[in-house]
Amino acid sequence: MHQLHPNLSQDNAGIPPQIEDDRTGIHVETLKRAFADNLMYVQGKSLATASRNDLYMALAYTVRDRLLQRWLKTAETYQAQDTKFVYYLSAEFLMGRQLGNALINVGLYDRIQSAVKEMGMDLNELLENEEEPGLGNGGLGRLAACFLDSLATLEIPAVGYGIRYEFGIFDQEIRDGWQVEIPDKWLRFGNPWELPRPEDSVSVKMGGYTEATYDAEGHYRVIWHPENTVRGIPYDTPVPGYDTYTVNILRLWKAEAGEEFDLDAFNAGDYLGSVSDKMASENISKVLYPNDNLPQGRELRLKQQYFFVSCSLQDILRSYLRHHDSLEGLPAKAAVQLNDTHPAIGIAEMMRLLVDEHGIPWERAWDITQQTFAYTNHTLLPEALERWPVSLFGRLLPRHLEIIYEINFRFMDDLKLKFPDSADLLERLSLIEETPNKSVRMANLASLGSHAINGVAALHTELLKEGVLKDFYTLFPEKFSNKTNGVTPRRWILLANPELANLITSKIGSSWTTHFEHIRNLEPFVEEAEFRANWRAIKRSNKIKLAHVIQGRNHIHANPDSIFDVLVKRLHEYKRQLLKVLHIITLYNRLKANPNCDIVPRTFVFGGKAAPGYVTAKLIIKLINAVADVVNRDPNVRERLKVAFIADFNVSLGQHIYPAADISEQISTAGKEASGTGNMKFSMNGALTVGTLDGANVEIRAAVGAENFFLFGLKTPEVAAYKAQGYRPITYYQQDAELREVIDRIRSGDFSNGDANLFRPLVESLLNQDTYMLMADYRSYIDCQDEVDQVYLDQERWTRMSILNATRMGSFSSDRTIRQYCDEIWGVQSVKIQYE
Repeated sequence: MHQLHPNLSQDNAGIPPQIEDDRTGIHVETLKRAFADNLMYVQGKSLATASRNDLYMALAYTVRDRLLQRWLKTAETYQAQDTKFVYYLSAEFLMGRQLGNALINVGLYDRIQSAVKEMGMDLNELLENEEEPGLGNGGLGRLAACFLDSLATLEIPAVGYGIRYEFGIFDQEIRDGWQVEIPDKWLRFGNPWELPRPEDSVSVKMGGYTEATYDAEGHYRVIWHPENTVRGIPYDTPVPGYDTYTVNILRLWKAEAGEEFDLDAFNAGDYLGSVSDKMASENISKVLYPNDNLPQGRELRLKQQYFFVSCSLQDILRSYLRHHDSLEGLPAKAAVQLNDTHPAIGIAEMMRLLVDEHGIPWERAWDITQQTFAYTNHTLLPEALERWPVSLFGRLLPRHLEIIYEINFRFMDDLKLKFPDSADLLERLSLIEETPNKSVRMANLASLGSHAINGVAALHTELLKEGVLKDFYTLFPEKFSNKTNGVTPRRWILLANPELANLITSKIGSSWTTHFEHIRNLEPFVEEAEFRANWRAIKRSNKIKLAHVIQGRNHIHANPDSIFDVLVKRLHEYKRQLLKVLHIITLYNRLKANPNCDIVPRTFVFGGKAAPGYVTAKLIIKLINAVADVVNRDPNVRERLKVAFIADFNVSLGQHIYPAADISEQISTAGKEASGTGNMKFSMNGALTVGTLDGANVEIRAAVGAENFFLFGLKTPEVAAYKAQGYRPITYYQQDAELREVIDRIRSGDFSNGDANLFRPLVESLLNQDTYMLMADYRSYIDCQDEVDQVYLDQERWTRMSILNATRMGSFSSDRTIRQYCDEIWGVQSVKIQYE
């Protein structure tokens, strides 16, 4: 049961349900009336004629109604107190389904469940009917969503800004083992959570040319004459805090043509031409991360980034100027956070707005910009630090290229005075990469234009200082800090694992939901046999539920008494899904050699999407499914190994998977993963980690205890040393018989119907390059997994380790992360919302 929040239980407490306001009342009878009202007057249906989607929509509107009054009260309070805001700019917001989360956060879950049941419906069926917005592809977008939840829960004035992608990332189907991308039509039945705000639309210029001139007072000015103008239409989604009356907003921008319809062209018979501007403009907000293997895709990605950043900054300045006469005090009222390098164009756009649109002198505009912006870096891969060709940049954003050149000129001038004999240093710090094909370095722009730079795990931050941002750290050490990522326990335990949440609350009370460090108070119960038995029973219950999902989606029987060994995350070579496949084939080979060998049964669960143009990642998905085909059907295996790749992994699937996992695979090459947040969700739900010392794994291992973490693999300095010494992966193939048998089985065509060429690119890469050191880590990984088997056989020991993993995760809540941002970077205070 999801208990009603103490403060919410006072709302309308003395009002009989028959006279409660149907839009705000919380008694069961009132909720039933409100549902019927929305079904009839919003959906235009009766219970007799309604589809399941109609029922879901009516329920969603009923819950949204109860957010709107809080939303308006929140906005009024912020305005009256002239508060400082956090503006969180992110290309991704992987929010997940809204209805269940809203019910949890406002404390209405049980009452809505009762109301729905009394009307003859099942709440779980209605929750499953919600389309999940595909507005992200992994940890970056899910982190942004967790942060919005924590900002509202901590009563921090905040707005999330992003793009309202019409088709999101893509829906993933598996056909003949291959990933196939299907348009994600998440908006096809409407979105009851958003409110369009066309009156707040803004215009975004693109292309054209600039003209230098002087104004009447003799000041130098630049006028941008754009080739076209796109309108940005904001759509607002309420973000309710947990056990608080704060409702912040997520504002997503939709692109529309400045002039949607050319009547002259239509009348002249040019029917396509009459709407060509409309189609070209709307493409900007069509799809998340268009394939950038083609020039058109790269241009569209740059358009997307500039579009949402320009819309957002114009909106921020407009909001500020409603209550202030000058932009001089902007940094005292606005903290703009760049979530990775995608929004880094915001530095140049803010300068354009301040200098060109508002007439602020350059030096003062630069001070305002630097004091307002902060930058979170999320990658250690140099190739992921965005660079844009100067030719493309100049054609699409001519004024911004001029501004970047001016920023760079002044920066280089200063550096020449400080480091007159350091041409190499200047070259590395320059905002322009001076290669034959010149490019703009967006990470350099973000680092220079922000007053704070942070990494997202302790190791990641140190590696930033030593690696990709070393020179900026040398110049500006005071800018750098670490903010280890976190996740919200509301979605990932309360909503995803209600049985475990109830067990925790029954032992230590409910304060852990907003003060997750209190979860440590659960640790003494590890000594109680009954508590351990209950813990095991809940884990098995969750495994049974996931087994039903696997049966329904993959038609594979998963034994809930087997080890559920899980690797779900975005497909990338450095995340090393391929290493997991090598382990599966190793176990398969052992069974083929001796069908009677003693092996602990395992169910291997994979999930994750590959970028449409990422050929190697898609080939790895094919291999996973090919191995699954062979292993699952081989009679020698006798149900001891099962492999399932669950297609279209998303937040909703994660809510089934994280609570059911026994093993959390966090096996990236050391020094490559920035943080990881899936590792936190698994551990909070009692999974044990098999991992390298990479990203937040380092801090998780320190928190839960080395004895409760399965460590393997090279450390970051060792990876660098191996590479420096001339790493030869084929040596491991030659010296390790089991590894050789695994590689040979793939190479022979055993998993490809005899086709020895299908997986040849993977085999050749492993033997000759092995960029991510799978061969070097293979034996350590296999030995570690053998240890896992032995520990699992001792269920009492395993349960203790599981409990200690969960109870020692208190510092990995996104609430803690947000408090650190507020105190150390943003300088923002909480604002209490009084609900009347």
